Amino acid sequence: MWNSINLRAALLSLTILIVALAAWEWSVSGGLVPSEQEELSEYERLMGGASSTAGSGVPAPSAVINRAIEELSDPFYDRGSNDKGIGIQLAHSIGRVAIGYGLAVLVAVPLGFVIGMSPLMQKALNPYIQILRPISPLAWMPLALFIIRDAGQSAVFVIFICSVWPVLVNTSFGVAGVKKDLLNVARTLELSRLRTAFTVILPAAAPTILTGMRIAIGISWLVIVAAEMLVGGTGIGYFVWNEWNNLDLTSVIFSILMIGLVGMVLDTILATATRMVQYAD
Repeated sequence: MWNSINLRAALLSLTILIVALAAWEWSVSGGLVPSEQEELSEYERLMGGASSTAGSGVPAPSAVINRAIEELSDPFYDRGSNDKGIGIQLAHSIGRVAIGYGLAVLVAVPLGFVIGMSPLMQKALNPYIQILRPISPLAWMPLALFIIRDAGQSAVFVIFICSVWPVLVNTSFGVAGVKKDLLNVARTLELSRLRTAFTVILPAAAPTILTGMRIAIGISWLVIVAAEMLVGGTGIGYFVWNEWNNLDLTSVIFSILMIGLVGMVLDTILATATRMVQYAD
């Protein structure tokens, strides 16, 4: 049974949704947003000529809901390179994120432990981390395409680059912040450094490490959309861009909502894992 604040929050959230959808529907039916003809004229002006592609204007929520029902009724259809279901598009994107993100965790967590446990390594590597960390992941895309020569693998590399820094920084911070009392107990028990790392430091630093992993998965999901817009092929980012080129704003809005839903699911998984490893002092 939900407590009163959760129930009130749910009711407020539902009210906000209903009001927002009603305002959206009213703005479309009342002509407060660009019509189909205005959308097409602007597109033709930007493209420098007439377009043979039919547009749909700004769709109403009812149109987006109908498109969602249509797409989700058969999400894995495959009718060619430019006509695949939303399930296939999301699967490709999630797969790239999973590979790049997984590799980043495998690299960043052990390296973060080394940095956090060694002040010498922290001082030696910190300049490189501070130089490389602010670089936009998409700035690596041209170099990745030139070296790897594969669009999908280049997108995975970009995900790796954007994921590694939050996990690395949070891991080193969490390891360095383990209470000295815990380390003193480990030394008193004459535990080896490896056993100390796994039985003392890892449980104590786990909440901070998972917080970095949660930040990284959010960044990864943001970046994969932009990366797929650049490299094309298959994926939710390419799907959005392709539907925009077709002037199908209903599909664009539907895909934006799917991106948000998948991102929420990924964040919820990591948030739940973070809560599971937290403990009271």
